[in-house]
Amino acid sequence: MYRKVEDFILDWNESVAGTVKVFNAMSDNKLDQAIVEGHSTLGWLAWHLTNAPVFLSKFAGLEIPPVGNPAEVPTSVKTIVEAYETMAKDLSTAINSLSDESLFEEVPAFGTTTTRSQILRKIVDHQTHHRGQMTVLLRQAGLPVPGVMGPTREQH
Repeated sequence: MYRKVEDFILDWNESVAGTVKVFNAMSDNKLDQAIVEGHSTLGWLAWHLTNAPVFLSKFAGLEIPPVGNPAEVPTSVKTIVEAYETMAKDLSTAINSLSDESLFEEVPAFGTTTTRSQILRKIVDHQTHHRGQMTVLLRQAGLPVPGVMGPTREQH
């Protein structure tokens, strides 16, 4: 749980930096890499992480502009990275409209109520979860896996 807006911003910026590393490790010709046919692909996961915060942040009372159609996954890593970086910057800007006190306010979300702080934590946790899936797909695709939370096998 975040107690200060600044704490979220610091955590978000670190999470974004790690996610950009993973995105930049992708290649256009491997965006369709899935663990098995019919499952989420590298491209779909990256595009999902680019669009999900737009949706999730609304529960916290934040409005950030969409960066593309969530149903149309781009075929270019560059396009995905640029859209993701725009979304991440927009969220960093929008969060400044909240006060530290407002983080403790209960808001409706997912059929229940929760605090704005918990919604923001879910945004970061959601990103971390899918970024981990992406590292498996990078390795499966024969692409280098960047260190995000420590060195990877490739970096030893």
